[in-house]
This record gives sequence, structure tokens and C-alpha cells, in this order.
Amino acid sequence: MATTSQESKGFYKLSWVQRIGFGAGDLAQNLIYQTICMYLLFFYTDVYVLGGDAAKSAGLAGTMFLVVRLVDVLWDPLVGTFVDKHNPSLGKYRSYLVMGGIPLTILAILCFWNGFAPSLIYAYITYVGMSMLYTLINVPYGALNSSLTRDTDEITILTSVRMFMANVGGLAVSAGVPILVAIFASSQTLPIEMALFMGLGSLPSFIFMPLVPAIKKKVGKKNMFYIFLTVAILGMAMLYIISKMGTVKENITLVYIAQFIKSTGVIVATGYMWALIPEVISYAEYTTGRRIAGIVNALTGIFFKAGMALGGVVPGLVLAMTNYVPAEEATTLPKDPGAWFTTMLIYSLVGLGLLIFCFSQTKERVVMDASESENVKVSDLWMEFMRNRPLRIIALFFITAFAMMSVGNAAGAYFMNDLELQDPLAQEGIRWLVCIIPALLLVLAMFIISKYELSDEVIDDINRKIESRNQ
Repeated sequence: MATTSQESKGFYKLSWVQRIGFGAGDLAQNLIYQTICMYLLFFYTDVYVLGGDAAKSAGLAGTMFLVVRLVDVLWDPLVGTFVDKHNPSLGKYRSYLVMGGIPLTILAILCFWNGFAPSLIYAYITYVGMSMLYTLINVPYGALNSSLTRDTDEITILTSVRMFMANVGGLAVSAGVPILVAIFASSQTLPIEMALFMGLGSLPSFIFMPLVPAIKKKVGKKNMFYIFLTVAILGMAMLYIISKMGTVKENITLVYIAQFIKSTGVIVATGYMWALIPEVISYAEYTTGRRIAGIVNALTGIFFKAGMALGGVVPGLVLAMTNYVPAEEATTLPKDPGAWFTTMLIYSLVGLGLLIFCFSQTKERVVMDASESENVKVSDLWMEFMRNRPLRIIALFFITAFAMMSVGNAAGAYFMNDLELQDPLAQEGIRWLVCIIPALLLVLAMFIISKYELSDEVIDDINRKIESRNQ
């Protein structure tokens, strides 16, 4: 098939198999990493009993999450620089899906192994290692979409497919993990209500993410953020009020409605932010002459890891401050270590298979050549951050958004796991983690995104000028 003039300038259109193949990479990462984000804190406090003291396990886990994120701040720039500087024979970015995917799978499974409980050292080794390997996949994967095409419409489609499939993974994790753990633990009662509540955190993606291109075209990029961030805040307020009206189970239908509204706003607003990364990459190329996608994605990796550092430490500390202690009575989520290990084993192996599929369907077309990449260095990362104002706006937005998601995701399991068995102070702490703290962070996110200045028209003009310059 002859190459069109537009394709020769980097404005490639992809097939649906290629789009789905690209999205499979995010589905894979979510199967593995969302399980970590949603349930590892619960595993550490209620199953592994980190440090051997149930009353202190939440605080120890929160501290560990913060330490791991600080390690990431040092590790991510090194990964981004390495990725941009090298051109592996299997592909500049996609090769890491396989090279990092296999060891990531092993360490993710080991995070949920109870063999060395309650050892802090074992928990640190497995969690730090897993996080570093996740970065080794996530940074180059984030650069893939900007290396496949320059076409902004195609980037929007790729982002929509990616986030749709990411939320397939989120749904499989949020709703599926409680059910599988209960099945493997031979529990007589399946945690259906918890599975539905957690699943509603991802379900709206199947309704709204396919509509994102049309919504953005109708109301504009910024207005889309404003609308859905407001919807998320409304859902969080409803969830808080409803949970104060009686037990969660007594008002379960209203809880489901509030969770759906909250999740609709969160999914669209945080899902589309990934489409902004190729924009700041093009802006960087226009202003510097180099397409340093790995470095920009390493920066965004630092941003969302920083947000997760804030969000990761908050739940543990709030639980510790409000005297959370794992309930001794039978709870919704079983505490059988073998059931948790088997569940993580399944999710990780399926994730590895999807990473390999993503590798097979992606081909980089818009990348630096060897002469450009050999001069890439770590200091470029911070120089780019200082001179790229849109990137700084995205940095703040990512930090805020991921802090919000990290707090809410980790707290969901506690909210639905027999909340009424906790004392009133601990109950209120969990409500704040699910509703109040995330809502405050979203108000801040709304202010931050108002400062973003790269419209679709500006980006299209930048890309045309880059291609004309490169001819």
C-alpha cells in the first residue's frame, strides 16, 4: 500500500487491531498495578499484618509507600533518560514491555506472598522491586502513543481506547479480586456488595470513555475537565452524606448511585489527561528540536508517583491516627493468605500475556534517530521541566489527580469491609479518605487545569511546523 503524503509527515492512521493492541498494554498494567493500589494496603494491615502488630501495621505500610515513592523520584529520571538514549533491536519503547514484563510479573506475585510475614524487610524488597520494574514498563509505554503518530485525532482515539481498556482492567481488579479471593478461600458468602461497589469505580468508563472524542469536540478540552471534575465532587459529597445516614448495607442502593456518579467524573477527567502528554512532547520538540518522549514520560512518571506518594501515605496515616484495628470478627474480605496469593498469580500472568500482545501490535514511527538520542542526558529532564510551561501545569495536575485516586482506591476496601465494626473515629477517618480528601484535591485540580494553554488548534499548528521543518 502506497504511503500517503500525510503519513510521510508522521500523521499516521492506525488499524483497530493496532489501537486495541496498544490499549492492551494499559489493560495489562492495570491488572497488575491496580491490584497493588487497591488491595496491598489491606493485605498488609489485615492479612500480612506488617511488623507483627495489628495496631501499627497501617502506619508502617503508609511509611513504606512514601519511601518507595521517594525511590521512584530518583529512579524515573534514570529510566526516562536511558529509554530515550538507547534503541533496542526489538523497538525503542515497546521492547521494555517484554524485558520488564517478566520480572514485574514475578515480583508482583511475591508482594502477595505471606511466606515471610510479618517481615518489613521482605515487604520493602518486593514492593520496591515491583515499583521499579513497573516504571521500566510504564515510562516507555507512555511514550508509545506519541511515537506511533502525530495526528491529534488519532492520539485522541488511542487515548480513548487505552483508557477504555485500562478501565476494563480496573473493573476486573476492583470487582473481581474480592470474588476470587472469597472463592479461593472457600468462603460461604461471596462479597457481592463490595464487588459491585468497587466495580462501579470502573464501570462508567464503558459508557463515557468511547464518547470522549465527541464530548471534547462539543464542549472543548477545558470545559470537559470542568464538567466531569464537578460531577466527581458531587458524587463524593453524596457518598459522604449517605454513609452518615445509617450503615452502608442499609443504604446500599444509594451508595451505588453515588459511587457511579463519582466514578463517572473521575474516569473521564483523569482518563483524558493522558492525551495531554503527546501535546507537551510536541511542544518540547517545537521549542528544542528534539522529540524526547522518554524524558517527558519520565517526568510525568515522577509526577504521578509524587501524587501516589502523597495519596499512598495518607490512608495509612489516617487509619493509624483514627485507631484503625483489623476487626477480629468475620469480615467481608477473607484473610486467607493462600487465596490472596493465588488471585495475584492469575492477574499477573494474564497481564504478562497482554503485554506481549501489545508488543506485537505496536511499531514506533515518530522517534529520534541515533544522532539525536546519543546526546540525551539526565539533566535534560529538569531543563525541559523548567522551560516547558505546559509540562509544569501537567505536572501539578498529575500530582493532584493521582493523589486523589491513590487515597480513594486504597480506602474503598475499608469502606465496604464492615465499616460499622470500627469505632466511630475510625469510621469517620475512612469516610474522609473515600470522600472529603479526594474532593478537596479535585477542587485544586480544577484550578490547575484552568492554566493549561495548549488548545487542539495550537498543537495541530505546532505539529505542521515541526514536519515542515523536518522536510
